[in-house]
Amino acid sequence: MTIEAVVSIGAGLTAGSLVVLAFGLDSLIELVSAGVLMWRLSTELRYGQRFSERAEHIASRIGGTLLFLLAAYVIVAAAWRLWHGTGEEFSWPGFVVALIAIPAMRYLARRKIDIAEKIGSRALRADAMEAVTCGWLSFVVVISLAAQWLTGAWWLDAAGSLAIVWLLIKEGREAWSGDECCCP
Repeated sequence: MTIEAVVSIGAGLTAGSLVVLAFGLDSLIELVSAGVLMWRLSTELRYGQRFSERAEHIASRIGGTLLFLLAAYVIVAAAWRLWHGTGEEFSWPGFVVALIAIPAMRYLARRKIDIAEKIGSRALRADAMEAVTCGWLSFVVVISLAAQWLTGAWWLDAAGSLAIVWLLIKEGREAWSGDECCCP
């Protein structure tokens, strides 16, 4: 995730690609979420189940808030670029890292979901759903960049970034409400 975040953010900034930058920022949010999740699990180990419920709630809310902020940023940045008609360069590093992330995120999400069900953790389930969303975001990035490369259409980067907003909002709502988990 660290490599994915660094490469994507760097490639997005270098190429001026909003879709690649948003993908990298989502990876950064996943890293923060993983840190919060580790705090939540260590709280349970130290203080027991009663304290872990509060930590679970806080961990889910932090993840949801970060995703809402990213969605807001993407909407504003995409609208600005579409309004001003600014184009972006194709990003090979962004394309490659997004292509690799598709199967990697699928594998990671499956493992996290299995563990979340075993330990009954909504926060880990939310973190797993972030990996699922990252896989879908990877797919959107690959399709957007490929279409941009093939057609040269300047607006595809902004349009592709707007296509991921619904995933970010859906994921953020699930994390915020805690409804995404049906763990025992």
